[in-house]
Amino acid sequence: MFIFSLRGILHSSPNHHPRKYNLFHLSLLLFGRIISLMAETKAKKPRYLTKSRYKLALECPAKLYYTGKPQYADQKVDDEFMQTLAEGGFQVGALAQQYFPNGTEIKAIDYDEAVEETARLLEKENVVIYEGAIRYGDFYIKADIIVKKGNHVDLIEVKAKSIDRNEDKFEGPRVGITSDWKPYLKDIAFQKHVFKKAFPKLEVSAYLMLADKTALCPTDGLNQKFKIVKGANDRKSIKIAKPITKDDLSVEILTKILVDEYCEMIYKKEDVKKKKADKLTESDKLSYEEELAWYADCYKKDKKIEMCPFIACKECEYKATDEDKAKGLKSGFEECWTAELSWKKKDFDEPTVLDIWATKSKQKFMDDGRYKMKQINKDDINPVPDDKGPGLSQSQRIWLQIEKEKGNDTSPYIDKTNLLNAMDKFNFPLHFIDFETACVAIPFMKGKHPYEQIAFQFSHHTVDKDGTVTHKGEYINADPGVFPNYDFARALKGELEKDNGSIFRFADHENTILNKIREQLVADRSKIPDRDEIVAFIESITQNKDDNRAGKRNMIDLRQLVLRYYYDPYTKGSNSIKKVLPAVLNSSKFLRDKYSKPIYGAKDGIPSKNYENKQWLKIEDGKVVDPYEQLPKLHKDLTDAEVEWLFESDELKAGGAAAAAYGKLQFVDMSDEERKELEAALLKYCELDTLAMVMIYECWRELVK
Repeated sequence: MFIFSLRGILHSSPNHHPRKYNLFHLSLLLFGRIISLMAETKAKKPRYLTKSRYKLALECPAKLYYTGKPQYADQKVDDEFMQTLAEGGFQVGALAQQYFPNGTEIKAIDYDEAVEETARLLEKENVVIYEGAIRYGDFYIKADIIVKKGNHVDLIEVKAKSIDRNEDKFEGPRVGITSDWKPYLKDIAFQKHVFKKAFPKLEVSAYLMLADKTALCPTDGLNQKFKIVKGANDRKSIKIAKPITKDDLSVEILTKILVDEYCEMIYKKEDVKKKKADKLTESDKLSYEEELAWYADCYKKDKKIEMCPFIACKECEYKATDEDKAKGLKSGFEECWTAELSWKKKDFDEPTVLDIWATKSKQKFMDDGRYKMKQINKDDINPVPDDKGPGLSQSQRIWLQIEKEKGNDTSPYIDKTNLLNAMDKFNFPLHFIDFETACVAIPFMKGKHPYEQIAFQFSHHTVDKDGTVTHKGEYINADPGVFPNYDFARALKGELEKDNGSIFRFADHENTILNKIREQLVADRSKIPDRDEIVAFIESITQNKDDNRAGKRNMIDLRQLVLRYYYDPYTKGSNSIKKVLPAVLNSSKFLRDKYSKPIYGAKDGIPSKNYENKQWLKIEDGKVVDPYEQLPKLHKDLTDAEVEWLFESDELKAGGAAAAAYGKLQFVDMSDEERKELEAALLKYCELDTLAMVMIYECWRELVK
């Protein structure tokens, strides 16, 4: 009910006098104001602590203040969708519903409407509900699957995460719930808590439903029956493209695991009891219910929870790039650090301890009140050699980064002697290869496990002894429902078996993938005529620590050469190829002279399969334009920062942007034109990865000769 002051109403409009109103006019005015305020109240969404906001609070309570506010930059706006797309998570949710048929999906968007519809269904003796909405006080959840039988409810949270029940454990011997599983278990514990509060008379059991790594898919093409479609307001949903058969469901490749005992551990805050007194946070000092109430109250009142900077700030999504700031967006990260450390704008221009590569001492430095890299001394790092061979040890490389930063030294470091010794052992022609892969929950083929590796693309460059560079070959198979691994290996074998030249990869990814394909070939019971030849080829160019095997033509890891013999401050400590490439272009006169001309893909230049007359080196404001920024976007609906997250994300590992693009090609309804455009972009991306390796080699060759 709305109560108004008559005087306030009469004086709410200027240039009007109370005496001019009769009763009819007053009634109209009162009615209009009531309608207006009702509309405003309805438009203002309630500020409930949902499970996604609870997850944010667990990462950092200050994030509750920044989430959903358009004035703050958010670099992970779409990361959950992209990760779920890359892993096939949408399909997992839809498949889980098939294991609990005849359910009712709650489709209402409005909070109250969804809650009321769910409550009505729960009045039934037996019912299955998908996306059920439950509210208690300031808490609100949407449960993936609710199964009610009489007075008992199974609350099931479906996750696109795999588990081997014989090997993977939720609890460690000394640490309690392991860090890998803690976010998932706290998620379902929160849901169970809210459900129990809302329906205290019902008995509730909590479950996680996960992809079973030991299960074998019973049919071909199961994942292709679940298509992602976009509806109103760009909302994504799953469409069942083909009927789900009994055979499809004859083997459950998702497993339901009871987790009530872990929920109880969370409610009792067993993990907190293992912490040292000086490591306790404000939330640690509260009971479970008090902690939830604190988060909910602060979010409801839009009150910021002040946090002392800590190591997780490194991954904060509320950082504003220069581009964001030019658009008027704020940086939540900078606001937090300013509030706690009284920093000025110039302080944020200096590298922090969060920027130091590979050290485990970052939190210790911050606990000591040292937040800037320049505050770290040599004794803090203790740089000493290791026994892994010539070149920089990890501690020496860490100190090299800090030392150059403290001395404002922007010149690249290169160990010419040891790098030259390594390069003298290379056999020409040199082969540079890069793979794009995916790893999805629902297998493409019968007899495959969830999350088996899929290798759908490679690129291959060569460099001859006279320095001739050629984009020699490539492979891509992104056809929906096709398992490409064996054809991929055959094509790679055809590219590399013509000579005995050295083969280069960047990091472990290619070696890992080829060993996975070898395992798949050995385990596959179907008839594969050239199985032995492909296995022998893979063994000849890979290594495997488990069986102490290294092939005669074992691939050379270019990243390891970077780590041991080369460091450029331009990379800011990163060893990603997407950081090393612009660094070598920026520092190498040879590369600048060569690639500032449109020779790549030119008739008399460097042969390319996807580019014509491409000039890779471009200068803006005195700096090299990152070649990766010159590529067509794989994800046009994402910002550059979000694409950067896909490349660098710990969750998506190598090639996350490509894996998500492959997911689109597999699971999203799109036109033939859109499909061809996305495949063409993938080819260009992968080709640049191997060209980047070539450029790094060329830079070194000119430096050491």
